[in-house]
Amino acid sequence: MCAHFSDHDEGKRVVNADGEAIGIVEHVHGSTVHVNPDPGVTDTIRSKLGWGDADEETYELDESNVESITDDEIRLGRL
Repeated sequence: MCAHFSDHDEGKRVVNADGEAIGIVEHVHGSTVHVNPDPGVTDTIRSKLGWGDADEETYELDESNVESITDDEIRLGRL
């Protein structure tokens, strides 16, 4: 499934396929959201999402990585 982002997604939790929180949506820009990562996100998850160093404020997340979007969260597919 390829989800479609909207302005209503700002502030939603982003969770991995196992339901673990990895961040919060800060901004929506077209087919990309900017995520403020949870400090506990592992380097493995960061690497699979193409997120660089931990000193960035937000990271881009593309619609192609998303399994579903609900009223409360954006759930990623298996990485």
